[in-house]
Amino acid sequence: MALGIYFVHQGFTSEKYKQALSKLEAAGAGSPKGRTYHVALESDGEIQVFDIWESQEDFDAFGATLVPILGDLGVVLGEPMVATVHNVITG
Repeated sequence: MALGIYFVHQGFTSEKYKQALSKLEAAGAGSPKGRTYHVALESDGEIQVFDIWESQEDFDAFGATLVPILGDLGVVLGEPMVATVHNVITG
């Protein structure tokens, strides 16, 4: 069962997003197992993220790498909104 996960974190600027992507690549987690879709949205100078994951386990494994990176960048982590994916329409 696929999950949609939506993140809003305080202080997650576009510059910190770029840095996080670079650090994830360096850690071998730039294209993590189980993530099928990633969208970064910008609103009021901060990045919000929507991902689709194949399972909670895959997301949790990625979080073990992601959370320390965001913490090191000074991003204040918010609780993600998690929901079961009901439908995806492409195009």
